[in-house]
Amino acid sequence: VPMVAPGNVQVHVINSTLAKVHWDPVPLKTVRGHLQGYKVYYWKVQSLSRRSRRHVEKKILTFRGNKTFGMLPGLEPYSSYKLNVRVVNGKGEGPASPDKVFKTPEGVPSSPSFLKITNPTLDSLTLEWGSPTHPNGVLTSYILKFQPINNTHELGPLVEIRIPANESSLILKNLNYSTRYKFYFNAQTSVGSGNQITEEAVTVMDE
Repeated sequence: VPMVAPGNVQVHVINSTLAKVHWDPVPLKTVRGHLQGYKVYYWKVQSLSRRSRRHVEKKILTFRGNKTFGMLPGLEPYSSYKLNVRVVNGKGEGPASPDKVFKTPEGVPSSPSFLKITNPTLDSLTLEWGSPTHPNGVLTSYILKFQPINNTHELGPLVEIRIPANESSLILKNLNYSTRYKFYFNAQTSVGSGNQITEEAVTVMDE
């Protein structure tokens, strides 16, 4: 098998899900056989927002021939990763380069895990929601938009409310009685807004 590990391994983080890794080629005489390529082993060490992983799944990408760089796609935002590089000949892999640590920046969050609308009265509705399963960063706020829908399914004026990220419920007051409302709800990090979920609910006609 090859005798030495690739040197000068560098990682350039391009965005929250993509990084580029490059390395110096090993001297050909140390390959001790036919150079088939290089393998990059990489794995997520932890999420920087919460909930550390119990099991570590190593991923392997193979770059054929004498390439000295490669792209690592499909990374998770706002996470800490490690990687190393090995040279490969027809017999197997050489030793691993020292582990290199890199971090991905924040991304936009996934949609809130649920939105539930309860306790309708003449002029109010109660909203409850769950935080995104994948925050992909530090949540800065939730954005709620809503508008009335009339009997011919025309949409009325849109109202927008920004809600602090640590809230999980809200009572909307001063609504019209016996009116159907449509709600659009999403979470935000400093990078931007995640996907929204929508719900509809009706205030009561009379008490």
